[in-house]
Amino acid sequence: MHALTFPRLRSVALLGAHCDDLAIGAGGALLTLCADRPDLQVHALVLSGGGTERAAEEQAALTEFCAPAHVELTVLDLPDGRMPAHWNAVKDAVTALRGRVTPDLVFAPQPGDRHQDHRLLAEIVPTVFRDQLVFGYEILKWDGDLGQPSVYQPLTDEVAEAKADLLAKHYPSQHARDWYTRDAFLGLARLRGVQQHTRYAEAFYVDKLALTLAKETP
Repeated sequence: MHALTFPRLRSVALLGAHCDDLAIGAGGALLTLCADRPDLQVHALVLSGGGTERAAEEQAALTEFCAPAHVELTVLDLPDGRMPAHWNAVKDAVTALRGRVTPDLVFAPQPGDRHQDHRLLAEIVPTVFRDQLVFGYEILKWDGDLGQPSVYQPLTDEVAEAKADLLAKHYPSQHARDWYTRDAFLGLARLRGVQQHTRYAEAFYVDKLALTLAKETP
């Protein structure tokens, strides 16, 4: 399988509806991306959980997932499960982030996600980040909405296991969920790895991708 590289990443935007969405959907990619990139700027926006224990969980988790890069995190307090009724607030929050940063890469939910909060955010992001490459991450959950992604990030055994361990470590509020288990996260990573000839991987959805095929001049 052919691979594209990103040699000049300076800034990344992370958008999630709930605390832990980013870590579940793109935790392995973040561990891989941020390693040895201390100058990378990571700007994260999470729409719900503000003022609760979940916001503290998210700050601690993203700090470790993105180390040694610097993370700027904003956690809002929009109601979980009711975000379509707050369309204007979601649009305003995403627009405000875009007004502050011009990222080289954006991570957001994938548009086929059946959770209404995730799906709304997935629909809004490309209308605001029009000139950025957006990777739509998938979130393992009850809804059964896993599809056929088009982009894969291979994960080493160490990164895949570290992701699963960090999810358990930083989000104790989620431990009661029957799907929130180490073997479930590693199982999906193993499946995506099979699809691209590695042991583990994360998968993403891309709506638009612009290429530069001309040979670079020294």
